[in-house]
Amino acid sequence: MTGGDSGIGRAVAIAYAREGADVAINYLPEEEDDAREVVDLIKKQAEMFWPSPEISVMRLLRSSGNTGGKRTGGLDILVNNAGRQQFCESIEELTTEDFDATFKTNVYAMFWITKAAIPHLSPDSVIINTSSVQAYEPSEILLDYAQTKAAIVAFTKSLAKQLAPKGIRVNAVAPGPYWTVLQCCGGQPQEKVEKFGANAPLGRPVNRWKSRRFMSPRRSGEQLYVWSGLVF
Repeated sequence: MTGGDSGIGRAVAIAYAREGADVAINYLPEEEDDAREVVDLIKKQAEMFWPSPEISVMRLLRSSGNTGGKRTGGLDILVNNAGRQQFCESIEELTTEDFDATFKTNVYAMFWITKAAIPHLSPDSVIINTSSVQAYEPSEILLDYAQTKAAIVAFTKSLAKQLAPKGIRVNAVAPGPYWTVLQCCGGQPQEKVEKFGANAPLGRPVNRWKSRRFMSPRRSGEQLYVWSGLVF
């Protein structure tokens, strides 16, 4: 589980542990306290360990996949969840450095850790990627983020075809307006954070972990849309 210290990743990691899974998470170094809190919440329910504390560095991501596979005797489910979201109101203000950082975190990291994990995935295992409603209805202030989420959709469909002969399934979950720390830490303008997701007919979605569990059975190359009644 990448990005398992908070938000969607935190909820999914805890839920899988409650289902009886041994869970491995990684996270940014500055999120160490949050990651340890996740472990404290579930340590009585499953084995938990830290394969690597860094998500945006290729070397450590490769280490994550290898360590996770060795410690658990193999991987059954890989959840690519870590993400970066920073709003920018104009393409003229969007720097190459920020654009690159978003792609490195959301797309490159997913590619690197998936590649590292595949040797440890057996037939009937599954890769679940986190896309977004932004892939289908992009916001004008999330130009780079929306592009990465659309790329994840294409990556998921293509990889599902490639890994089908090995019996490895690949799916994606596309959340709607889901409140995480990304929203209040630069993902949205501060004046919009309080009402983020208020336009969703069914309210902000919760229990995101159930969608990951739903995508674990025999499905591949599919997207699960959790948009709380939003229609585009």
